[in-house]
Amino acid sequence: MTKASPLVFGRHTGHEQVVFCHDAGSGLKAIIALHSTALGPGLGGTRFYPYESEDAALEDVLHLSRGMTYKNALAGLDHGGGKAVIIGDPDLDKTETLLRAYGRFVASLGGRYITACDVGTYVADMDVVARESRWVTGRSPAEGGAGDSSVLTAFGVFQGMRAVAERVWGGTSLSGRRVGIAGVGKVGSKLTGLLLDEGASVVVTDVSEHAVEQLRTAHPQVDVVGDATELLRAGIDVYAPCALGGALDDDTVTLLTEGRVSAVCGGANNQLAHAGIEKSLDDAGVLYAPDYVVNSGGVIQVADELHGFSFERARAKATKIYDTTRAIFQLAADDGVPPAVAADRLAERRIAAVSRLRDVYLGR
Repeated sequence: MTKASPLVFGRHTGHEQVVFCHDAGSGLKAIIALHSTALGPGLGGTRFYPYESEDAALEDVLHLSRGMTYKNALAGLDHGGGKAVIIGDPDLDKTETLLRAYGRFVASLGGRYITACDVGTYVADMDVVARESRWVTGRSPAEGGAGDSSVLTAFGVFQGMRAVAERVWGGTSLSGRRVGIAGVGKVGSKLTGLLLDEGASVVVTDVSEHAVEQLRTAHPQVDVVGDATELLRAGIDVYAPCALGGALDDDTVTLLTEGRVSAVCGGANNQLAHAGIEKSLDDAGVLYAPDYVVNSGGVIQVADELHGFSFERARAKATKIYDTTRAIFQLAADDGVPPAVAADRLAERRIAAVSRLRDVYLGR
């Protein structure tokens, strides 16, 4: 196994540590990024994805790890931001040997980074990684873990959507509202069930026909459209991106405006395609619930696993996503800024305050 090597800093700044991991024997090519450990060890999932290039993988892991710093801060966790990506096709390249090799790299960081599931990785994978490192969450109940973290991720998005409903329509109920969900995998499918139970109507789209078929089997009343453009023209009240990042770009803002969509609240990470989209949404009168706030239920769940998992305790913490989202909307209104800016400010205040207390305690 080759030695992990830190990124030589130059064009990339703001991260405490970025590690490239390569094991020729298993074919492992991975990058672990630690954005901040100001609040505690970096916590964030491992994404297994066939990136077009190493540069594309690096760009993604840098964005994702920074997002985890802010997500963990606003979730009230004593964790900083970290994330990892494994470059490859999980359906073709994932093996026990590769996952165990990856686990050794996680272990080599000595607890500075704690991993979990993400796109392309599952509970069973974390059980394998944990055979080489104790800094792993999202494991199966049989191995003492919390299991599928998408349960509370979807629940948290639903709580955020309740805060959206209150802000837009004056009450927290989504009954009678029409929600468009792009991506009905682990999170989107569970969010669908929560919304239907609430009395909302749901229209969905997904690139995977299998995912759509599974959803329609469980919920035959759901409407299906061909793509995100059709979804935004389907007379929806709330748009819920629940697939990969970058879902909100300039064209999407135009479609949201033309479709008179009131709000965006979904489970995908890094929804804003570029800087300035948050202002475009705000100017268009579309309320945006910051993704890293409303989708934090999953990280709340896996963080609780580190203390001996209690689903009831984790669910109670995830319920507070409603309060946090509500507070962000109010701060945005008070400061005259988009909700994404208000969320960043709130997270940065907590990071600064706790960091200052640690400096005092350590006598720095």
